[in-house]
Amino acid sequence: MITKVLIAEDHESVNISVEKTLEELAIKDIAHAYYCDDALYKITQAAKAGRSFDLLITDLSFDPDGHKQVLSGGMDLITAAREIQPDLNVLIFSAENKPAVIDQLYNNYEVDGFVRKARNDARELKEAINEIAHHRRYFPLHIKKLIDKKNAYSFSEFDITIITLLAQGMLQKDIPTHLQRNGIKPSGLSSIEKRLNQMKDALGFTKNEQLVAHCKDLGAI
Repeated sequence: MITKVLIAEDHESVNISVEKTLEELAIKDIAHAYYCDDALYKITQAAKAGRSFDLLITDLSFDPDGHKQVLSGGMDLITAAREIQPDLNVLIFSAENKPAVIDQLYNNYEVDGFVRKARNDARELKEAINEIAHHRRYFPLHIKKLIDKKNAYSFSEFDITIITLLAQGMLQKDIPTHLQRNGIKPSGLSSIEKRLNQMKDALGFTKNEQLVAHCKDLGAI
């Protein structure tokens, strides 16, 4: 059962919206933090007092405003909070949409749910909180599809290097020189062309630009 929630969010309007959603679920014990350091302090103090939070709802990015912070964002907060309270439920409420990042949250940070700030997000927040209250993880169907898409093709480190160079504006014909200079093998132009063609064929693209755009969308580069 979820009765006590901490909202870590630096935008006041979002804080108000999330609080309203919680109140519609009959959750009244709500605290706010506009900075990650402040959120961690409140989690620590609540745990010491024997009145721990049941759920942390946090954004991933917090706009810098000159206020010096030890924790720079939501991922740092999750790690630090779980050290204080290992059983703390964590729900991400963020505009993030890169499958690579969301996949990392799911598998590496083991968050309990993810809701993207978008149309119908209040409804999804309710669904997520209800699922988490029943000890089930919540990830919307479209998020699962994005993660599946990201995992559908496994990019090697060499693949990422080539695509990154293209994304930075380097011409394909100039990539071999860069690879040779940095001791990266294979470095021959034919090897690079072959690898690019294999990736494009596997993903259904015909142009390098499509491949680069696809990897940016996935968060692979």
